[in-house]
Amino acid sequence: MSENTSEFAIVYAALILADDGVEITADKLQALTKAAGIEVEPVWAGLFAKALEGKNVADLLFNIGSASAAPTSAVASGGDATETAAEDKKEEEKKDEKDDESDEDMGFGLFD
Repeated sequence: MSENTSEFAIVYAALILADDGVEITADKLQALTKAAGIEVEPVWAGLFAKALEGKNVADLLFNIGSASAAPTSAVASGGDATETAAEDKKEEEKKDEKDDESDEDMGFGLFD
């Protein structure tokens, strides 16, 4: 059995435990993978259990790929995420303008 299979098995076992609201421990991860017929080195179970200790796995899954916490925090605080996104865009445009000005000051302008 490949190493990737055992790593995936540990991940899936952690997701199963989190979905059921069960505390993720090395023993429980080992028990699930053993019940699935997949042999996993105990070190992997221990590492995953330690890494996920005290973490909300659902929050980790839902926050993957979030580029900015600002829209999320705006919604959480009752604000409008669209307004927050527009404000963020304005700030980025101001920053880009400053960057363009600084390039021209140094003699790196596009049409010099």
